[in-house]
Amino acid sequence: MAEYLIFALVGYLLGSLPFGLITGRVLGQVDVREHGSGMTGMTNVLRTVGLRAAALVLLMDMAKGALAVLLVRLFSASAGVEVVAGLAAVVGHIWPVFLRFKGGRGTSAGWGALFVFSPIAGVVGGAIGVPAIIISRYGSLGSLLGTSSGAATLIALAMMSVVDQTYAVYGALTTAIIVGRHWDNIGRLAKGEERKLGGPAT
Repeated sequence: MAEYLIFALVGYLLGSLPFGLITGRVLGQVDVREHGSGMTGMTNVLRTVGLRAAALVLLMDMAKGALAVLLVRLFSASAGVEVVAGLAAVVGHIWPVFLRFKGGRGTSAGWGALFVFSPIAGVVGGAIGVPAIIISRYGSLGSLLGTSSGAATLIALAMMSVVDQTYAVYGALTTAIIVGRHWDNIGRLAKGEERKLGGPAT
């Protein structure tokens, strides 16, 4: 039980690191929370600061999720602890203690952890999510499709015992959290009111 609590805290603190906010201030001299969606994730950084900054934030936010799981592997052989750490990183990204619990939507941190659980699932999520963003210009749509397809792949691999079956819990819970965090986007997508990438950050 102690290692679950320790790595949940470590994962949460890693996830809470506000790379989007820091990058916006350093590269764009702006507080991304005052523009666009008001969130600190890659999509809002893209709208507010630009592609180069957004790519950097994507990599750093993915690293948070990946590192949370990799640290567990250094000190524990428990797949359950890995899952808890990965989920905690996603939760920290969404509700960061350093920003009064107002962060991003969790997609990048979740994707980073997914790659550690299964590179195949990570590639599938990216292969579906990234083209969806490019073609539709809806960051939220790509995030939802990438998250769900990557998670579905992880769950399938777990059920076939290609990876540890406990990892299926990560796939299911991460999808539920991230879809819930995108609920407002889903509503706007259904109404045709979602903002496309490339438009001004208001």
